[in-house]
Amino acid sequence: MSVPQYRKAAAFALAAGLGLSLAACSTKSDDGGTDAAGKVTITVDCQPVAAQKELLDNWNADVAEFQKQNPNIVIKSISVGQQCNNPPDFTARLAGGTTTDVFYGYMTDLQQVLDSGQALDITQYVNKDTVSTWDSVDPALKEVFTDGGKLYGVPVKNYSMGLVYNKTLFAKAGLDANNPPKTWPEVREAAKKITATDKSVAGYAEYSAGNTGGWHFTSLLYSQGGRVLSEDGKKAAFNTPEGKQVLQNLKDMRYGDNTMGSRQLLQWGDLLTNAAAGKVGMFIGAPDTTQAIVSQFKGKFEDWAVAPLPGQTDLAKGTLGGGEGYFFKKDLNKEQVEAGLKWIAYQKLTPGKGQFDYVRAKPQNYPVGLPQPLLFANGTEAQKQEFDLRKANANVPVENFALFEAKQLPIVGEPRDAQAIYAILDSAMSGVLTDPNANVDTLLKTAEEKVNQLLAAGS
Repeated sequence: MSVPQYRKAAAFALAAGLGLSLAACSTKSDDGGTDAAGKVTITVDCQPVAAQKELLDNWNADVAEFQKQNPNIVIKSISVGQQCNNPPDFTARLAGGTTTDVFYGYMTDLQQVLDSGQALDITQYVNKDTVSTWDSVDPALKEVFTDGGKLYGVPVKNYSMGLVYNKTLFAKAGLDANNPPKTWPEVREAAKKITATDKSVAGYAEYSAGNTGGWHFTSLLYSQGGRVLSEDGKKAAFNTPEGKQVLQNLKDMRYGDNTMGSRQLLQWGDLLTNAAAGKVGMFIGAPDTTQAIVSQFKGKFEDWAVAPLPGQTDLAKGTLGGGEGYFFKKDLNKEQVEAGLKWIAYQKLTPGKGQFDYVRAKPQNYPVGLPQPLLFANGTEAQKQEFDLRKANANVPVENFALFEAKQLPIVGEPRDAQAIYAILDSAMSGVLTDPNANVDTLLKTAEEKVNQLLAAGS
């Protein structure tokens, strides 16, 4: 579900007037297509919102420079909220046919996009001539947007999960920030010390609403070596000792140790708001959650570090990976598709440009030096260029991410129908975090039955 990015659940409402804006985005409207003068117009979403001033300024500057270099292309930008994809609204836009011509989606959205009939097969258009770094993009990421040998999307971000922790709170609690917990029992003990130092601080915090609880259950399950679905993807596979361990760990911390705070049903922005205020000692997330803590919630990079994801008896057996990309709306003509690919290549896939313009970003309130996005395959020229640029222009304490970057754990992708499954698993997470008498076995059995019904209905 940064992310990456992989998948990150969004928790922000759509920008005001979104419905009207998107209703005007049909490729058959006056906003799209090729005019008599030969100019190609495309609508593209995920423009930063006004509150993200520097990111919005960068986006607008990129649009202006791109159009200067490509005077026959007009980019019409649409904002759909700070995280670009709020799952219910995304589904509604697909159902209503009101997506932009080139529209943002999570890696887990491919099946939903295909089912909606809104996706265009772009296989014939994507190659190193239309996207110069295409041969450097990790093949595993391309595969995520491929179905039946046909390509439907272009990956633009990638992430994996780790343990995010507050170094300042660690120091206050007498913990060694250079030796963070490697197992869930160690997380539990560290959380006790953090909360004992300040009762208003959650030693460990967790999501349990808005699909984010199910997303994190999946990551915690992977850390135990479990899986959400059977290998063939036809049955739920989380009602297991590994799944029970996940919920029992949380229940023990919440009610046995009282180290998770009294307010629960947290979604993405809720937890990060608390973290930025210095009220969270640890949580799981990708490195770019520290970016959100700083740029959106006014925290400090110096406070935060990321380590490899813990497991039950050692480091995690696997860590959830995810990300995002862009799809192309059905019925676009060849010129529009090629224009969209040019824009994505410029803004998302070229070292030194767009999201990789680290020289521009260095003096801004935008981090350079995070070990993300992991788009390019090891040993490729694009990866080397991106890494060298990132290192030369780092403006964050890169040492705070050294443990995470030095120990890359096996990445496990998200399950099919991820968002629908996450919504079901939210109930299991919220159950153990809001009810001291919650029965772990019952919660998992109920979720298992619902997921199996979901899978059967979609098979």
